Amino acid sequence: MEKTDDILSLWQAGVRAVRGDVAVARAIADGLVPRPDRIVAVGKAAVAMAQPACEAWPDVPCLIVTKYDHAEGAPSHARVHEAAHPVPDAASLTAGLTLQAEIADCAADTHLLMLVSGGASALAEVPADGLSLQDVMGSTDALLASGATIAAMNLHRASRSQIKGGKLLAGFGGARVTTLALSDVEGDALATIGSGIADAPADCPFDFHPHIVASNTIARDAVAAASTLPVTQNAETLYGELSELIPILRAQLLSAPAGLMVLGGEPVVILPPDPGKGGRNMALALTLAREIAGTTGLRILVAGTDGTDGPTDAAGALIDGTTWDDSAADALARADAYPWLKARGALVTTGPTGTNVADLLIAIKD
Repeated sequence: MEKTDDILSLWQAGVRAVRGDVAVARAIADGLVPRPDRIVAVGKAAVAMAQPACEAWPDVPCLIVTKYDHAEGAPSHARVHEAAHPVPDAASLTAGLTLQAEIADCAADTHLLMLVSGGASALAEVPADGLSLQDVMGSTDALLASGATIAAMNLHRASRSQIKGGKLLAGFGGARVTTLALSDVEGDALATIGSGIADAPADCPFDFHPHIVASNTIARDAVAAASTLPVTQNAETLYGELSELIPILRAQLLSAPAGLMVLGGEPVVILPPDPGKGGRNMALALTLAREIAGTTGLRILVAGTDGTDGPTDAAGALIDGTTWDDSAADALARADAYPWLKARGALVTTGPTGTNVADLLIAIKD
């Protein structure tokens, strides 16, 4: 492996290690997946995850549900549904109903291969009885603005859905389900990934074989392995509300010895009533720019491994001690970091990455 101290190259090394196609191909090569009769892939990385499975078994029917503009490279014979994220839309309802029908159509001897990645919670939905799609959209908007953790959000989503929390596979009448998952949640719990859309129901009547095939830990370790620098910290600690994280991160960054720090997780941001354009990684990066203003020899990249930060085309931002000026305070207050960072060339824009294992913060201190 060629070593580097280029901060964007290190982020890319982490992402490559957890790409959906890489993770699923590895699982197939390791013998974790007997030949399936059907393939269903749901999430932001659904296309990448489906590619090696469809290459291994080109005659097996495949259904893919993914985010808008994430369908490039889908296997030619796969049926593809695109929908909205992070708030579901009418296409999400169509996708959810299609998933229900696909699962219910499986014969008694069917082996179903489920491929799931983050984003599935919004991309496919069938609201619980008595709820409308508008109800689900409204509650999702409110939770996003409140700073709720992904675990809390996905528990709420599962309680208001006919296909989350093991309910989708409750309609499966076949013999076996193998689930391969990319984890974007703390603790890598299948019940939380995609709100449990690929989890087994209680009192599961079929053989169930779940596997977490990519995670934030794998990505962070790949970053560390690719670096020429000594690793001073490698931890999954980016959880909690932004205002609580900032004092901790500031102290860690300013007191750290020279070298590489790699942190992972998914911070949350409480939004103002009329937020501007941005995402949690941009908000974290811009706030850290304020905290390290004037510091020399410290570069920080904060970006989502899926290539998306909030409802934008950027993954996050790259900042240093020269990034901040006082005009950024207003952008932070209005949750409008995107245009401010874009005007200064600080955005990290990658496009869809084929994975989703939460966020990475990479700091290099000279």
